[in-house]
Order: sequence, then structure tokens, then C-alpha cells
Amino acid sequence: MKLTLGFSPCPNDTFIFDALIHHKIDTEGLEFDVFYDDVETLNQKAFRGELDITKLSYHAFAYVVDRYVLLDAGSALGFGVGPLLISKREMSIAELNNANYKIGIPGKYTTANFLLGLALPLATNKQVMVFSEIEDALLNEQIDAGLIIHENRFTYQLKGLKKIIDLGDYWEKLTGCAIPLGGIVANRNLAPEVQQKISRVLKKSVEFAFANPKSGLEFIRQHAQEMSEEVMYKHIELYVNKYSLDLGEEGRKAIKLLFETATANGIIPPIKEEIFLKPEA
Repeated sequence: MKLTLGFSPCPNDTFIFDALIHHKIDTEGLEFDVFYDDVETLNQKAFRGELDITKLSYHAFAYVVDRYVLLDAGSALGFGVGPLLISKREMSIAELNNANYKIGIPGKYTTANFLLGLALPLATNKQVMVFSEIEDALLNEQIDAGLIIHENRFTYQLKGLKKIIDLGDYWEKLTGCAIPLGGIVANRNLAPEVQQKISRVLKKSVEFAFANPKSGLEFIRQHAQEMSEEVMYKHIELYVNKYSLDLGEEGRKAIKLLFETATANGIIPPIKEEIFLKPEA
């Protein structure tokens, strides 16, 4: 059975999916037609229900829970992994919390933008950009502040850019929970037994990656954007952890709290469906 699969070319995703798409594990008869896209493109594809399995932002997931169900493995949650709001010059949160300054964001439906809306509700002058272009837009003064994710956490200081606020830290202090960034979902059109098979295979892929961290090095490097091996593995260590193997009770609690907080603030519509894949009988 061949399924369409979408994930980002970032090291955390290529690390997780390497064993699955290259059959380093038993995929239980599943084959995959793979699409590599940035997270906002994946979010938009999820809105259209284009893929059988996809990575997406938790913010975006709130809008497609009728189409997709969340798998236990593959998620990016954690402490100290949140998006950063940065600028070319020193700026305070109070100064920026209005519509006078233009902020570059990596996508309207990213979890990063959700957190920005919580922390700076009056900062509504936003420009959607590809995440990898935000630093240069700041340096060229096309925007006043930028919301960065992924590997840019490791590069912005080298370019002389300044941190305004760590929005992951903001969330952790507000809730005491890990910040849910992105998850892997399966289309509800798939038979329940196929959804369960995908979940099992994905978990095996993550387990293989943890047991053989350098196995996918060439594949990861092929898709990484001019990153050194050191930066690639820093990126992986930051975003791939116990929650990527299995959300567990703690991970599910963090996701529920994210949705409850977003709903209470009018950022997402109320969630009516069960978001988590039912455990196998």
C-alpha cells in the first residue's frame, strides 16, 4: 500500500523519517510517496486534505482535526525549543506590542505565531515569510522584528541580531508544560487498522534513529540548508526527544492545554473531535 507523506527538510524530520522511507525497518507493507515542504506549505496542504500522512503545526492541526488524527510518535515538543522573536537593534516587548512595527512570521498557522499572539496581542502588523528568509529580511530592514524557528536559533547571533523574547520560555513559565510545536497526523479517511500500522511503523523509525543516530547522516545533510554536522545534530537534539518516541500522558496534557488556551483566547475554534489516535486493543 502506497501512502503520500509530507514532512519538512529540517534535520529533526529527516532524522525521524530516514529509517521509515529507506526501509531500514519493517514498514509492514507500506510504501511512501514523499513530499518535502516548509511547515507552512505542509499546513496549507493539510487544510486541503492532500496528504495521507503529514507533519503540521499544532496551531494548524486545530483547524483540521475533522480530517486528521494525531499519531503518538514523531511530534516536536519540549522545553527550551520555542520560537524566538528577534530584531536588528535592541527592542523591548512593550515597545513592540503595537501595530506600528512590521514582524516577519514563518506562517499564519504556525505554533510560533500562536505564541506571538499570546505574548504580544497588539502586535498585529505581520508579514508571512519563508522561515529561512527572516534573518536576511531583518538585516535588510524590510521588517522590524522576526519570529524565527528551526536552525535559525543557532545562527541569528552570528549575524549580530538581538533576541527580544524566547516564546518557548514564555509558554513554559505561563503553563509549566512543554511547548507543542509540530506533530504527525494521519488522514481519517484511512482505515483504523492502517492508521495503527502507520503509528507502529513511525515509532519504529524513531527508535531506529535513536539507536543509530548517524545512520541517516547523508540523507539529513542532503536536505539541510548549508548546516555543519554539529549544527544539524544540535538541531536534532533540540527537537527530537522522548515526546518524539511517544507523547505519553505528559505530552498529551501539554497539547490539550495549548488548545484550551488558544480556544479561550479566540485564536482557534473549539475542538469537537478526539485529537489522539485510539490505542490498539
